[in-house]
Amino acid sequence: MSIGVDSLSPSALARLLARDRRLIAAALAALAVLAWSYLLVLSKQMSADASVAWIPSVLAMPGMGDEPGGSLQLLPLTVLMWWTMMIGMMVPSAAPMILQFGNVQRRELAAESPKLRVALFTAGYLAIWGAFSLLAAVAQLALTKLGLLAPLDLTVTGWLGALLVALAGIYQLTPLKNACLRRCHSPAEFLSSHWRRGNSGALRMGIDHGVYCVGCCWLLMSLLFVVGVMNLIWVAVIAVFVLIEKLVPQGETTAKINGAALLALALFLALNA
Repeated sequence: MSIGVDSLSPSALARLLARDRRLIAAALAALAVLAWSYLLVLSKQMSADASVAWIPSVLAMPGMGDEPGGSLQLLPLTVLMWWTMMIGMMVPSAAPMILQFGNVQRRELAAESPKLRVALFTAGYLAIWGAFSLLAAVAQLALTKLGLLAPLDLTVTGWLGALLVALAGIYQLTPLKNACLRRCHSPAEFLSSHWRRGNSGALRMGIDHGVYCVGCCWLLMSLLFVVGVMNLIWVAVIAVFVLIEKLVPQGETTAKINGAALLALALFLALNA
């Protein structure tokens, strides 16, 4: 049986909330650091030796995609690479939502620990980005097989790059982008309108938030095919791009400004393709 908030003094509840926030923030920071550490190691391996079997840079090896079952063999490694990138990029921008969810759970459960439900919420969120990573990995393998992805730096050819940037810019201006961004922008509004009780409810809420987050950012992630799938400087730039859209008060306006900038960049790329 859960113990109500009224059973604790305001000061005791405040201490529990502060402790939980520190623990959740530390766990999220550790998750992001682990993801970025793996990406740094992976990037160094790719730069040092493109023949290392454990890394997706084997995509650059001649004939790998043409061997029977070659693409299927590479798929799990490529999914892992993309999912690690998504964790490193998206956990910081999801942190305010996860922390707010932890606060609400603590107030509801009071003396009980909300850790499991916070973990389930986070797992549901990351599972959706895992599904996105599967689609991105399939797209990467397909582009490689078609010869549209440069083998050395994993970037698309000029005209396709301009098209992807243009699509990302157009999407920034759409009602769907705004609708998804609004739900990512306000943790309190999302939690109040999507609240579900229990462990299964926590998982479902994390999935719902992940769906909105992917809906907000999926075409921005496609820009990695333009700047280089494992170009960590641009991975960080896009992550900051997403973070600013989600955290600044005028998120929708920022998204439109970013969209106009992307359209201008697409025109530049098209003219120089």
